[in-house]
Amino acid sequence: MIGLWLALAAVMVPLSGKLSSVTTDRAVDTLPAGAESTKVAVLEDSLPGGEDNTFVFVYHRAGGLTDADRATVERHYNTLAKRYPTTTAAAGEDDDGPPASLSTDGKAMMFTLDVSTTYGGAEALVGPLRDAAKDRPAGLELEVTGPAAVDGDMDAVFDGIDLQVFLTTVIVVTVLLVLTYRSPVLWFVPLVVVGVAALTAMATVYLLVKGFGIVVNDQNSALLTILVFGVGTDYALLLIARYRETLHHHENVRVAMVHALRGAAPAIVASAATVIAGLLCLLVADLNSTSGLGPIGAAGILCALVAMLTLFPAVLVVLGRRIFWPAIPRFSTAVEEKPGLWGRLGATISRRRWVATLGSLGILGVLAVGLAGNTGALREQDQFLSAPESVTGFNVLRQHFPELGGPPMTIYTRPAYQEQVLDVVENTRGVAVATPGRTSGGWADISVFPADAPDTAAEYDTIERVRTAVHAVNGAEAIVGGPSAENLDTEVTTSRDEKLVIPLVLAVVLIVLGLLLRAIVAPLVLMATVIVSFAAAFGGSVFVFDTILGFKGVDYSVPLLAFLFLVALGVDYNIFLASRAREETVRLGTTEGMLKALSATGGVITSAGLVLAATFAVLVSLPLVMLIEVGFLVAFGVLLDALLVRSVLVPALTLLIGRRIWWPSRLSRPTAAPGARNSPTDDEEFALQR
Repeated sequence: MIGLWLALAAVMVPLSGKLSSVTTDRAVDTLPAGAESTKVAVLEDSLPGGEDNTFVFVYHRAGGLTDADRATVERHYNTLAKRYPTTTAAAGEDDDGPPASLSTDGKAMMFTLDVSTTYGGAEALVGPLRDAAKDRPAGLELEVTGPAAVDGDMDAVFDGIDLQVFLTTVIVVTVLLVLTYRSPVLWFVPLVVVGVAALTAMATVYLLVKGFGIVVNDQNSALLTILVFGVGTDYALLLIARYRETLHHHENVRVAMVHALRGAAPAIVASAATVIAGLLCLLVADLNSTSGLGPIGAAGILCALVAMLTLFPAVLVVLGRRIFWPAIPRFSTAVEEKPGLWGRLGATISRRRWVATLGSLGILGVLAVGLAGNTGALREQDQFLSAPESVTGFNVLRQHFPELGGPPMTIYTRPAYQEQVLDVVENTRGVAVATPGRTSGGWADISVFPADAPDTAAEYDTIERVRTAVHAVNGAEAIVGGPSAENLDTEVTTSRDEKLVIPLVLAVVLIVLGLLLRAIVAPLVLMATVIVSFAAAFGGSVFVFDTILGFKGVDYSVPLLAFLFLVALGVDYNIFLASRAREETVRLGTTEGMLKALSATGGVITSAGLVLAATFAVLVSLPLVMLIEVGFLVAFGVLLDALLVRSVLVPALTLLIGRRIWWPSRLSRPTAAPGARNSPTDDEEFALQR
């Protein structure tokens, strides 16, 4: 088995490094093909000059511009126009007119540069353009902004993010494994195996992209690493705990591993199946970045599952008991079981079932109150933890040029109808300025500047009114796009995806739980606790985002991603607990079976929750608000689920409901006395295995 994995790694590891070469964050790749803004972006790219990078230079002085300032602006424009020959003046501007516009307050000037992509991408251009305009009089401020500058600053945020996330995750997992096992060597084995799984997953996703055209953006690439390390380490913790337990009962390490896999593998497989099934539900989403996360995440979970159930056990068996040094588990025919912390907690819950249930629900309810806070959509300019120049430039632009304070809408129409469409748009409420543009390839464009601030409800209403107005012009075939229209279409598409994906995820996870537990009541109870836990985690996180961190809202993609991860991953711990409880109930009865399961799995599930929460918390170190929100929300939700829901609420509910929890199965009567030894001897088992 180890040899097979070495051969596989020799092929897959070189491919893993190519994943970054196929990632894309272009709106045309992210939005669904049917969105109107996508049609505009595709059409714009197909027309001559449509792929140009648009930069806006905004010069300003608090006391008003001087003659030297104005001359500097003219000189900068002429220099850049010569350096980039394809550069044109602002859309709709007369070629013989001035290259720059002066604000009505006399304190600012601006000009627009459309630079061909033949000179490089937005990230490669924005730095040199800013450097080229550094030679200016003291006190004259400059911000280089515009759609291309925003893209360049966004690309800079994601530059090297895969390596940063990978290294940070490795460090975090290493520290937690060392603290968990308190062994100088044991931590290294799961870390290496999970690392192999992560590299294999990256290579697999690269092959999926090349073969099926799946959309992978930088955000999903980072989430892939987090997922594989988080769930892979969880599976390792569960298997090692069961393996350590069986080593006390079986002298032969191979036999002990067989028993460990028999006990742990069904729960691990069910856990992976739940996450994979939940992720694949994303395939029904219209947003390409969301639907692409489905197969990407599923491939990562599958690689982690296969590695932890094949390579990991093989390595552990080869290394033998000494890998646990200094706390080596010894074989004994009479193993003393100590109640421990989780046994004592179970006994307390058993005595105070209603108190535990109502107390847990009370805490979750208080946290859920946070949902009344600011759950509005986060604007694009508020995505950065520290606003870059492109974002501050838009604020300056709006201050001095109110009619040009945000990115314009772009309308494409047939040339014969350009004047008619322009007249309709100018008379639409919420439009500040509309200027005709060039005509090429059978299309004419119009730039429309809304009167309201970008990415606000008022601006989105204006976009909808403009679309309604231009669609009414028969024969014009007018379509409306642009950055704000793309954000509007993304928000609308995400809202539609939530209504479709969330019920589907709930149904799929419920079916998996039903098949695993062979019951109806237990899966319904577990799903109810996970949903309540999600509401509490979301509410508590919104309070932190709004009150403590001061974020301006919640990114449109956060609720769906957080729901998916918390339901699919959060139910894992319930699966680990419930599957062990069902196993123990056969021997001990419902009450003793649940208490035994809590005592046996409490430590490992808590450790797994801490590891998974810590891996998602890695996203909090990144300078993008959306990733911070996802990382914090999922980490908080996982901790809440592992420490409160699974540890207190689920056991308390099970003890209150009693044997009816397993309906229609009948598991109330123990089939063997507690402590009875039912397993065959090592010699019998080993002969059977041979």
